[in-house]
Amino acid sequence: MFHLWTLAPALYVSLFFIRRLTLPLAYKIGFVALIILACEFHLISRLVYGNMFSPEWQRPVMIAQGWLFVSAVLFACLLLLRDVAALLARLLFRCQIPFLLSVMPLLILALGVSAFGVIQAIRVPNVRTVTIAIPNLPSAFDGTRIVQLADIHSSRLHPREWVEQVVNKANALQPDLMVLTGDMFDGHVSQRYADVEPLRALRARDGVYAITGNHEYYFNYRSWLRVWESLNIPFLLNTHIRIEKDGQSLVLAGVTDEAAIKEGEMGPDIARALEGTQPSDTIILLDHRPGNARVNSHHGVSLQLSGHTHGGMIRGLDIAIKPANNGFISGLYRVGEMNLYVSNGAGLWNGFPIRLGRPAEITHIVLNKG
Repeated sequence: MFHLWTLAPALYVSLFFIRRLTLPLAYKIGFVALIILACEFHLISRLVYGNMFSPEWQRPVMIAQGWLFVSAVLFACLLLLRDVAALLARLLFRCQIPFLLSVMPLLILALGVSAFGVIQAIRVPNVRTVTIAIPNLPSAFDGTRIVQLADIHSSRLHPREWVEQVVNKANALQPDLMVLTGDMFDGHVSQRYADVEPLRALRARDGVYAITGNHEYYFNYRSWLRVWESLNIPFLLNTHIRIEKDGQSLVLAGVTDEAAIKEGEMGPDIARALEGTQPSDTIILLDHRPGNARVNSHHGVSLQLSGHTHGGMIRGLDIAIKPANNGFISGLYRVGEMNLYVSNGAGLWNGFPIRLGRPAEITHIVLNKG
């Protein structure tokens, strides 16, 4: 079904744009073939590499492919709006809207906006600083600084050099705590180890901790766990640790992702993750999916850090994405007595590489008592 959805823009553009061009048939066939290949690269990746999440093409090819696919989707949407407007003009006002004069500017707009969006998607993210007030924060942790790296999605699109720059920016903040909230790679160990290896250089006074996202379970999860052990990045898999400072403590907990269940692994279990904590504890929870926030808020959690949504990627696309995430897409929310922060993510999946109005981020969180 997914591949039919991605084929739809190619079919619409072919039928209602390319077919109407005054070009030789060979040129039309070539353009149709190009747009179908651009829109069906997920299927091609599945057939060639066994999955659609990690095509192993060179980065320039990945960028060009992403640009063509995003352009096709955007142009199809603009073309549909133009066709509806032309139909209404003909029915209501009995006037014709010139085809090429009305369509060519839309094509140029789609190509230009898509190019800008892809550039925004693949650049090294800037730091976004967020101050979060937690009433029951122990005084010893007032001013604690946390760096959250969400959705790195290391791949041919976000290779080792890109990861190294993200690590350098994160370390430059000299945080008290560093957390990675899932979806850190796309590919098997043999394909991605060199790209994620720079993460071993992450440093924070109270440690670097991680949880799984859904993508961790798509590529031999157990093999990757051994890799993270070798990189000295402990995972909080339905468990917690206690950070001590000046006789006071802060609980950092993490849960697995629900994608684990399909792979026969342990699904998210908030009760198990918090087993042994006290009602008076200040709890920071790492949960890849923000949609679980309302459930987690009933377990005494003070702050939940999530990713998964990539911020919606395009401002305004929230309308389509919100229902799947219980309304939580980007930024800071108040859920009952709990704070929820949803990071836009440092990277994103290479299957739809665009950001418009939802920039990537290295999240720098400052905790205040209040």
